[in-house]
Amino acid sequence: MLYTSTRHSGVSVVSAEAILSGLAADGGLFVPESLPAWSAAEITELCRLDYPGRAAAVMGGFLTDYSWEELSGYCRKAYGPDRFTAPGAAPVVNIGGSEYILELFHGPTCAFKDFALQALPYLLTAALDKRGVDKTVIILVATSGDTGKAALEGFAGVAGTKICVFFPEGGTSRIQRLQMTTQDGGNVQVAAVRGNFDDAQNGVKAIFTDRAYASRINAQGCLLSSANSINWGRLVPQVAYYVSAYCDLLNQGRIGPGEAVNICVPTGNFGNILAAYFAKGCGLPVKMLICASNKNRVLTDFIHTGVYDRNRDFYPTSSPSMDILISSNLERLLYLLAGRDDGEIRSYMTALKEQGRYRISPALLAKVQEHFFAGCADEGETFATIRSLFRESGYLCDTHTAVGVKVYRDYRTASGDQTPTVIAATASPFKFCGSVLPALGLAPEGGDFAQLEQLAAVSGLAVPRRLQALQNKQERFTRVIGPESMYAVVDSLL
Repeated sequence: MLYTSTRHSGVSVVSAEAILSGLAADGGLFVPESLPAWSAAEITELCRLDYPGRAAAVMGGFLTDYSWEELSGYCRKAYGPDRFTAPGAAPVVNIGGSEYILELFHGPTCAFKDFALQALPYLLTAALDKRGVDKTVIILVATSGDTGKAALEGFAGVAGTKICVFFPEGGTSRIQRLQMTTQDGGNVQVAAVRGNFDDAQNGVKAIFTDRAYASRINAQGCLLSSANSINWGRLVPQVAYYVSAYCDLLNQGRIGPGEAVNICVPTGNFGNILAAYFAKGCGLPVKMLICASNKNRVLTDFIHTGVYDRNRDFYPTSSPSMDILISSNLERLLYLLAGRDDGEIRSYMTALKEQGRYRISPALLAKVQEHFFAGCADEGETFATIRSLFRESGYLCDTHTAVGVKVYRDYRTASGDQTPTVIAATASPFKFCGSVLPALGLAPEGGDFAQLEQLAAVSGLAVPRRLQALQNKQERFTRVIGPESMYAVVDSLL
């Protein structure tokens, strides 16, 4: 299978090249020239496999220049019990009626990004060999919280790679920050950026598209790549857990073969829900994709109106991984729904860069709304959902997942749709004790680590051991920089 750029349909590269490059030379994002097609029988056959087997099968349909033996081996290592603590890696939990929580937080960093970023180092280092590249890969990451630690965890100590992570100063929970700033490894660098996530993300994109800079580091035996969801190697592993969730519901007798489900995803950068769209496009029976936003409702407004406008107030919230105004992966969706019209996509992205907004055509908006419902939750609604869900069902969720539950219930009320629905739980509640405890009506006691124990006592859940271990780790990276200094941080890795 070959890949093209959202901004130049004439581009045609194999998946290893797409993964190695991260971003197309024209600034576009790589998408497959066609999608695998899964029959009902093939989906049913996947039900017999464990999670690593399902993941390898799904990824193999997209990464055709990787062998089954390679992908199977990578997935066995990436999703084994030493890295994912829950049986099945991504269990599905019924919280009542037709609501099912897909728990994506049982990996090394307690967030859904682990599914992609435990696999990506294997995919990327194999891509070096496949493309005959004898260079050190410099991984650049902008993060609103979870991607940074997951990428650091995946790439720390990996030969032939170095990784540099940027996060917004004050824009993460303290636990999220400590996960990054205490990271071990001689090939890692971390810096806080003054501003918000979009400032960090724009800085990374500027470095990626700076050809003079790329030539300079190339002369030093290095090349740039990305671990953000702009990298296809980050996105394709995420398709697998939606397929696995469907298989689990089949195995549990919750649905029958071919029966449709809805999928609800709390998202800011649009990558996680885009993975669900790809699963639907390949044949997974999905009725509606429900896009859940927090108070930074740029995606909700876009799906309602067809106008994407980042010229608005930015709100730091209790769900910081969704505090985003520029949703990079939306470009991939629009390209596909616009019939791969690269000129149309270039016009939208140019307008976004120059005016901060664009309006899609009515025909394209109709196609978006055919697949997506959108809603949002403010801080009060997020806290109320955490509280009511815990009281009603005993299920404790984090702030991001609460946004998803609230928006799904709004959709169900508005539509009357009782289709079984999978809601992505993107992070452990223990990563956000300072918000989850007040949502339960409790005053947080002591510091962050005392609050971990407090939440464990209230919920009856065990504190994730990797979060508990942060208590005794020293912060290594305390630098705070302006966006203009991001080049210098990258240079310090070379």
